[in-house]
Amino acid sequence: MDVRTVLLASPRSFCAGVERAIEIVELALRQRGAPVYVRRQIVHNTHVVADLEARGAVFVSELDAVPDGACVVFAAHGVSPVVREAAAARDLDVIDATCPLVAKVHQEARRFAGRGDTVVLIGHSGHEEVEGTLGEVPGGIVLVESEADVATVKVPDPRRVSYLTQTTLSVSETGRIVAALRERFPALRGPAVEDICYATSNRQAALTEIAGRAELVLVLGSANSSNSRRLVELAAEGGTPAHLIEDVGELRPEWLSGVSVVGVTAGASAPPRLVDEVLAHLRGLGPVEVVEEPVAVENVTFTLPLAVRPGA
Repeated sequence: MDVRTVLLASPRSFCAGVERAIEIVELALRQRGAPVYVRRQIVHNTHVVADLEARGAVFVSELDAVPDGACVVFAAHGVSPVVREAAAARDLDVIDATCPLVAKVHQEARRFAGRGDTVVLIGHSGHEEVEGTLGEVPGGIVLVESEADVATVKVPDPRRVSYLTQTTLSVSETGRIVAALRERFPALRGPAVEDICYATSNRQAALTEIAGRAELVLVLGSANSSNSRRLVELAAEGGTPAHLIEDVGELRPEWLSGVSVVGVTAGASAPPRLVDEVLAHLRGLGPVEVVEEPVAVENVTFTLPLAVRPGA
């Protein structure tokens, strides 16, 4: 029997912001007891949510579903000031699990608007991270989703325009949008350090390293995970068939028919065990050689909020 090669992207799976957010909910449950309410999905992954629900977390769409005075965790994607004010007005015990890299974008939005700039936010409409950032300067941020949108941007002073980006975008596509903005607004200013997070960039670079050699790419992640969807798009743009799957249960046998080289990766919110389960399944189909070529080493950690920090 021929040996199938699995090209394993590295880095893959959980990032520091996701690990921090999950740990925050786990600590809240341990310290305060169930139930602990979480506004929206703590991270965009159904397995993570189901696991925390089994431990006593209750996920809600809005704060009106949280009892007065109860403990509520804000998800990693961040919230707008209006949500924070509503929580304070009801005396909710708030624990903020916003990823520090998302919080950075919020700070930049306030700073850029405060100096009199029109702020252009590159991102996807309806995404929770985008909603939170837009809420930092109500009515004062212009959302751009594509290069085509750049032509429609209207600003009072073209000399005072700044841009920000959602943290989980395609690096290449965002670069093209920024270039189009700069062509229209030569005085365009942006963040000193790019907003697309290190984990998003690393996972895209790792996939690029293997996708061209693979006949099929499998991306572990949930359908509402922006960074996971970008990985599928990246592989497809390079001409490699790619599928986004929640777990090994969604892996269709026909995809593997005649395929001798499979690329495997996982979005930043997908648990590492999901990759392990896919590898175990592939080994069960016949001999497998796993090849892993890291493109970056991630050693980023984020401090826990005081509300749950042990010993604080």
